[in-house]
Amino acid sequence: MTDIEELLLSRIRDVADYPEPGVMFKDITPLLADPAAFTALTDALAEIVERTGATKIVGLEARGFILGAPVAVRAGVGFVPVRKAGKLPGATLRQSYDLEYGSAQIEVHAEDLSAQDRVLVIDDVLATGGTAEASLQLIRRAGAQVAGVAVLMELAFLDGRSRLAPALDGAPLEALLVV
Repeated sequence: MTDIEELLLSRIRDVADYPEPGVMFKDITPLLADPAAFTALTDALAEIVERTGATKIVGLEARGFILGAPVAVRAGVGFVPVRKAGKLPGATLRQSYDLEYGSAQIEVHAEDLSAQDRVLVIDDVLATGGTAEASLQLIRRAGAQVAGVAVLMELAFLDGRSRLAPALDGAPLEALLVV
């Protein structure tokens, strides 16, 4: 394990039986509260932006906003929020996706992305991959290119990586931690 992996993992708190019995929630708020850990996380994600040649970051609601915005500033690229349906004013592109029980929708302002953009999606956790997959579909529908997906933590036992692989179409998926 690298020093940064050790640092990040040491600042993530396990919360048993949240939000429901049997679930072990990975709470990143202690990491965000620690300036050294948050800076290390921001720097590591900014390196991925540079490596992938991304020109914009899409942050997924809501923790993707918290992680993605400082990374965009650090890397000198634009930040575009992808929100739950009905939260953005004006013209949007909407994408539906399936959840374990039901479905959901996300939206983006189409004018915030163009054919010249290479977009890196940033989020805190890759779980089943549904939201990330829908965001990649939105990015392509807006005419932009997918530079990849970067997450703080991949929950490997949920196998979101294999669900996401076809939508990535060869673009990288980078997880700083795999648990």
